[in-house]
Amino acid sequence: MDVTEDQVASKDPNASRESHKAQRALAQQRRASKPHSALLTSAKQIWSQARLKPPAITPAERTKHVNELMDVLRGHVKDVVLKHDASRIIQTLVKYGSKKQREEIATELKGSFRDLAQNRYSKFLVTKLIRLCPGQRASILSEFQGHVLKLLLHREASSVLADSFELYANAYERSILLRDFYGKEVALFSKIDSGDAPAKERAKAGLVGIVQDMDVERRKRTVNAVKENLETIFNNPDKGAVTHAIVHRALWEYLAALPKGEEGEKTRREMFECCQEILAEMVHTKDGSRAVREFLAYGTAKDRKHITKVLKPHVERMATDDEAQLVLFTALDVIDDTKMSAKSLVSPITTTTSTLVASPQGRRTLLYLLVPRSRRHFTPAQTAVLAETDKVRDGVEGKREGTSKKDAAVRATEVRQAASPDLIEWVRTDGPSAVRETGGSLVVGDIMLFAEGDKTAASKALLEPVGASYPSSTGDGPEDETSLHAIQLPHTSRTYKTLLQGGHFSHATKTIERAPHFSAEKFAEEFVKVVGQDKENALRIAKGDGAFVFAELLERVREEADSEVKKTVKGWFKDGKWNEKEDGEGRGHVVLKEKVDALLAS
Repeated sequence: MDVTEDQVASKDPNASRESHKAQRALAQQRRASKPHSALLTSAKQIWSQARLKPPAITPAERTKHVNELMDVLRGHVKDVVLKHDASRIIQTLVKYGSKKQREEIATELKGSFRDLAQNRYSKFLVTKLIRLCPGQRASILSEFQGHVLKLLLHREASSVLADSFELYANAYERSILLRDFYGKEVALFSKIDSGDAPAKERAKAGLVGIVQDMDVERRKRTVNAVKENLETIFNNPDKGAVTHAIVHRALWEYLAALPKGEEGEKTRREMFECCQEILAEMVHTKDGSRAVREFLAYGTAKDRKHITKVLKPHVERMATDDEAQLVLFTALDVIDDTKMSAKSLVSPITTTTSTLVASPQGRRTLLYLLVPRSRRHFTPAQTAVLAETDKVRDGVEGKREGTSKKDAAVRATEVRQAASPDLIEWVRTDGPSAVRETGGSLVVGDIMLFAEGDKTAASKALLEPVGASYPSSTGDGPEDETSLHAIQLPHTSRTYKTLLQGGHFSHATKTIERAPHFSAEKFAEEFVKVVGQDKENALRIAKGDGAFVFAELLERVREEADSEVKKTVKGWFKDGKWNEKEDGEGRGHVVLKEKVDALLAS
């Protein structure tokens, strides 16, 4: 479109400048007409200096600006805190101020914390005060009493309660937040806030402690109140409260307080039906994990199938989480339909082995498929937690039948068989690189020992790095681990030695416990074929860092190998040249010499 001369003339830069000037003047006039305008203007000038990061400001300068800022805002904190810009100013005061200044701010805001928590700007201030003012924490949290459920379903306040409960509160302060779940009767008639020490201790114990001295009817009303309040949360999953630890704690306390027998089974099922679609949102916390494991343990085959379906899309993420992986372990422990669990749980784990092996949690998940609750990989505390559901599964609670019919050993065998093919294939493809890592070597070693299936190709792949030229790096400078020969890495060398032994050393029996699904003899024969292709290189390894590994190889060959293999290995050492150099007197040389002499004499 053509532009006329009149249109060009109308674009006068002076006219535009005057217009902007008028707009700025009008904006300043409007700001000045607002309450506390002068106070905020002064505070912002000081705040712009106080919030600077080092090295732009020294600690002494910051303290000076913070004190000035406190002098300006003292007595007016509550008046300005709900404003976006002013809220950030006060947050800076809380962050960098002294303990006395924080206490002063908390005192000024007393009585308004519930409103502040629901504001999109001041909610961050409330969280900071809860974190940095432990002396005021109980007082702040008590202002939420009677409104906890509403706040949990509030878009802004929900995160304040969640962080307070999970990150900062102690046992008594958590009980303050949980009390609303117990119903109005507990809130009105409990003695928790009256200074009654026994009542406070019972409150710390949760719902079980609260109801322990109640008569049957009152106990029933209290437990039902918890149920109704939980259902309110679960019926509003879009609000996000279902992911919070406080809700999971209330759910676990409810399940723990249920009576034995048919009544308890009925109410547990009703709660399961209410939250079955959102169980994946709970597994990441300690109490949420316990609750989901409880549903798994008490559930029918149909219930377990539904839980598995809900969890299946999240298995990889759960496998690397300390609490969530316990749910996976319990599922593997109680589900009788191992074909279903193999497809929905085992396969998503084994097909992501390369990812999982990088973290301790992931390695633990992989190893649970092969050696569940092994003391080498699982602490007594972890084993005790997992054993909590065994009584329900096996049916040793009085005369009640177990919820699982299959023998635990049979189930573990079927899980191991389902996991083995993928894990053995992973060793074949990624094992040579994984065995060079400390954690990876543990996984590779136990897959070779305990997985079921043909491991010939995997053994050959693992041994090829051992047959590489030794030593692989030269020079006087510091050596990088990536440039070292596999046998020069202590954890890697130890893995090969364990495989040649055929199992792990037991401190209880002081013997090697041979793995039932691994042949040390075949591994030794493969070792001779692969590593022995270059005799001179093999002898260099034996005289160097591989002395202990070769000592174990010679022991296995002497005891179990056929005559051809023995003849081959004897040929390596019978001329005695391997023992000529002085550098052969290294670590393990004496042990190696004993094994050589024993082999040659056999």
